[in-house]
Amino acid sequence: MLEPPMIFKLKVRVLPDDIDEQDHVNNLVYLRWVQEIATAHWRAVASAVDQEVVSWVVLRHEIDYKAPALLGDEVDLTTWVGKATRLTFERFTEIRRANGGELLSTARTLWCPVDPGSGRPTRVSADVRTRFST
Repeated sequence: MLEPPMIFKLKVRVLPDDIDEQDHVNNLVYLRWVQEIATAHWRAVASAVDQEVVSWVVLRHEIDYKAPALLGDEVDLTTWVGKATRLTFERFTEIRRANGGELLSTARTLWCPVDPGSGRPTRVSADVRTRFST
């Protein structure tokens, strides 16, 4: 596998509202984390101009759950962009327990750049694709 050009990381703590009936993190929370780290990555790397002219919508989420996160856990989120075209970005995310690095979940999402004003798909520049993708 090629090494991603830009790995982005965040750390989160599991909160009481994240817990479901089975006493572990609810599946929707994992999805929220996938979206939050993608947004944070975009804001950290994209220029102010790019952020003004490009917004993102999800076309597809694929999530595999490996082990449960529990109340009070610190969780490491890691994301990177795989293939990026003018109209789609493939993004990968790993979620691991901070203490010991146990893999909790993996995700592959497909994002489409859109014009923030119209909500219609828009193309991203080669420069943006180069800064984010493999």
